[in-house]
Amino acid sequence: MRTFFRSVWDEPRPPAAPVRVWRDWVLVAVLVPTAVLEGVLRPGLPLRALSVVVTVGLVATLLWRRTRPLLMVVVAFVVLGLLMVLTAAAIPQMYTGAYVLLLPYALLRWGSGREAVIGSAVLFLKTGLSALVVVTRPSNVVLGAAVLVSAMALGAAFRFRAGARVRQLDQVRLLERERLARELHDTVAHHVSAIAIRAQAGLATSASRPDAAVEALRVIEAEASRTLTQMRSVVRVLRRSEPADVAPSPCIADLKRLAGRDGTGPPVDVEVSGDLADVPPSVGAAIYRLVQESVTNARRHARHATRIEVRVAADGSSVRLRVSDDGDTGLLRPAGSPGYGLIGMIERAHLLGGTCEAGPEPGRGWTVTAVLPRAGTA
Repeated sequence: MRTFFRSVWDEPRPPAAPVRVWRDWVLVAVLVPTAVLEGVLRPGLPLRALSVVVTVGLVATLLWRRTRPLLMVVVAFVVLGLLMVLTAAAIPQMYTGAYVLLLPYALLRWGSGREAVIGSAVLFLKTGLSALVVVTRPSNVVLGAAVLVSAMALGAAFRFRAGARVRQLDQVRLLERERLARELHDTVAHHVSAIAIRAQAGLATSASRPDAAVEALRVIEAEASRTLTQMRSVVRVLRRSEPADVAPSPCIADLKRLAGRDGTGPPVDVEVSGDLADVPPSVGAAIYRLVQESVTNARRHARHATRIEVRVAADGSSVRLRVSDDGDTGLLRPAGSPGYGLIGMIERAHLLGGTCEAGPEPGRGWTVTAVLPRAGTA
């Protein structure tokens, strides 16, 4: 149990908490006039002027609820608790003030572990103080506590959900890197085998044909240089922030195998243009795999599609890819958060210093575009 509480206390804040978004300003713009309007029109409101001033003043805490969740909870609930005591329980009871429930939600969603523990203590102290000072039925106290706990539980649930998705995306990226590392192993092994064979041939012919030995040394030097490049690529693949020059087996010429019709899916039309003669194997393999994944996704999700078009074009600096279909864009193909297949495609393109994007067309259809540097790294 002590270990559990220690882990909760040491829990860091979730990364990339938004400071303010347009919805925050809309919320403030709606709440302020609503509170004033309620103060003017609501009959029997106790301490009318004070109620409106406090409710409007505490709206500002919503603007810092993500970046300073503990401070905003302390400010709002300590102010409400002091007013409750100083006014002898004639506290402002405005319906608009329900927005303060966003603060305990934000505390559990965006606060660190120690902030959540301290803030929760403040919240429950305020709830207990309300039960002692305000003359009300126990059922109302229980209901208020239940609403507070529900807001906090909702924040914790969204925090866990976001953390789970981040862990899943990291797993996808790590699996992609692991696959690339295995492919690199095969490539490096091929080069090392060539070096060994050439060295043996050079030793066998050195006595009778010195020129053959010199030629073997030249080949060994070239193979060793390529091997060192691939070994450096292994290191870059295993690092999380650097691109890599990966040389697995498929190439752009293999795209013709994806053309035509596969079962009941729409036909695939492949068109390759530009000078692709000296494109590195890493780029060719990445283009092939990006097309393969895009075509698979289109056949799986493009409802009522009649065609899938694959266009690959190369110029002096980059290789561009475009895969599009004319299927319906609906609930099965959301454009908001990318799926794990797309995350793997983006990661593969990033390893080569390129970009990959996917999304629906304005009318119908779905398009995947990718741009990779021709040299294999940016």
